[in-house]
Parts: sequence; C-alpha cells; structure tokens
Amino acid sequence: MEPKKNPKADLTRRSVFFLQLGLILVLLITWRAIEWKTYDRDDIDTGQLNMDDLDDEEIPITEMQNTPPPPPPAPEIIEVVEDEEEVEEDEIESTETNMDEIVEVEEVVEAPTEEEVEDVPFAVIEDVPIFPGCENLNNNEERKQCMSQKISQFVNRNFDTDLGAELGLSGVNRVIVQFKIDEKGNITNVQSRAPHPRLEREAARVINKLPSMQPGKQRGKAVGVMYSLPIVFQIQD
Repeated sequence: MEPKKNPKADLTRRSVFFLQLGLILVLLITWRAIEWKTYDRDDIDTGQLNMDDLDDEEIPITEMQNTPPPPPPAPEIIEVVEDEEEVEEDEIESTETNMDEIVEVEEVVEAPTEEEVEDVPFAVIEDVPIFPGCENLNNNEERKQCMSQKISQFVNRNFDTDLGAELGLSGVNRVIVQFKIDEKGNITNVQSRAPHPRLEREAARVINKLPSMQPGKQRGKAVGVMYSLPIVFQIQD
C-alpha cells in the first residue's frame, strides 16, 4: 500500500524553527556543563571545631633565682693639694654714690652754628649794597634807586654800541646780564645773553669793570645779592 502524500503539505516550513531550538538546547547544556563544579568532602569547612584534635598544651614552670646585686664601684681617691702661693684678692669698691656726696658735672657747651643764608635777590634785600657815591642816602629805597642809576650810567659810558653795526645787526637789540655782588662787595658770576656771542662778551667785560661796593646784608649779616640788568640799544640804519 503506497502512503499518501498531501500535495499541500510543506515539510520545510518549520525546519528553521527546529534548527534554532536545537542550537539553543545545545548551548544551554554546554553552559551548564562548564559551570558545573565538584568539591572534595574533606576540603569542606563546616565551621565546627573538633575538640579531640586539640592536644593538651604544656605550660613551662619557671623558677625565680635570687641573684645577688653587683658590688658597688670603688670610691675615687681625691688628693688634697695645698697651695704653695698665697693669692691676694682684689678689693672691689662700690660705685654707688652717697646722698650727701656732691657730684660735679661738667657743663657741655655746644658751639654755636652759623646759619647759612643763601643769595638774596636785589628786589627783596633788607640792606641793599651801597654803590660808591650813594653812602649818604637815608633809607634803603633811595640807595636802591641810586645804585640802579649809577650802574646804568656806567654801562652806557663803557658799552660799545657800534659793535652791533659791525655784526650786521639792525633795529633795537637787547642784552640781558645777571651777576652777583658777593659778601665782600665784589662782582662775580657774570652771565649774559645776547643775539650774538660778541655782544655777550662785551656785556660781561663792562660788568666786570664795576667798582667794589659795600655788601648787602640780610638779618644783619653780609650776603650775596643777585642783580639783573637789561642793556638795550638801537642801531641806526
């Protein structure tokens, strides 16, 4: 008798499902086989103590021996040496003073220091320098005017105004001169400023020819006095 086959039956329809199921079962069995562990019963520690395994511990008996202490060290022999020479002791005198004792104190006298006074401008000097010929004037203001007038007259007489024409200058020319009348009344520190160096030298030459004066005073002491003088001249074309 021949088996009948259903023409509509598809045997390969579930083959993939059974294959996957088989693989899963094989992997599961393999994993459990790897994780499986076996132990020796003798190695298992149950946490119980067997009292028969403990032997009686023998405690040693010690005896205290009476050891005599060590003998004390021998005492050192100290020799007493007598001094052959007698030493004289120095007497220390007391430095304390008695209340009734009079102590003389030398008086220290400081040398007086002189106050240095700087140079004073002519406009504010207390006692103006006295130019020769101005001695008989009564007050300081009159002596100032007399001195300024005498210096201007002296410069006008001695200054070479023709020098400007020789240098090719024209019109009004101005030379500024500054000098000091020192503590002895002499002319020092002459400085000049002009359009040409030759005019500066000419102004210094004339100022240095001024006569000696009585020095100016500040607070009753002779001091240097600064004086400024403008020299103005005109060159005729």
